[in-house]
Amino acid sequence: MVNLLLLILLLMFQGKKPEKVLAEIYPNSKIEIRNIVISDPQAERVREISGVKLETKLVTFYIVKTDSKVKAYAYVDIHIVRTHPEVVLYVLNERGEIEVIQILSFKEPPEYMADENWLKYLKGKTIGKDLLRLRKDVPNMTGATLTAKAITDNARKVIALWKVIFEEGR
Repeated sequence: MVNLLLLILLLMFQGKKPEKVLAEIYPNSKIEIRNIVISDPQAERVREISGVKLETKLVTFYIVKTDSKVKAYAYVDIHIVRTHPEVVLYVLNERGEIEVIQILSFKEPPEYMADENWLKYLKGKTIGKDLLRLRKDVPNMTGATLTAKAITDNARKVIALWKVIFEEGR
């Protein structure tokens, strides 16, 4: 509940709503918002796959559809980088690969923020073909290691959530 309230406040302050960002990325698409309650076994499975513990069992996915066909799945993650929150939109394609990552809100000093070039290193990544580990599969950002670690760790978590809910849950 705290994360949801923090998300709402941060997005209102920043002015970036996930639906609006997704509509810009996927024009002429319909965006469904799906709130999902994760069971204890599902939460454990996400932790096993990603190495990241879920902070809440209520998750929200944005499902992007074009002509009734799923085009993408998006998830907004809030995490603390050093001492302040960062809000990141992770967009996965229908195969569970990272399509886009966009920073919606960043409260740390600007020099610690991930730039678009670094975020592109994550495009096409998924847990199935690599583990998405910082300094192994994804290069570090000099001077912004905590940001790089947070984004990379949570990318694994988002992919694991997608896998457990949408791929294994079919």
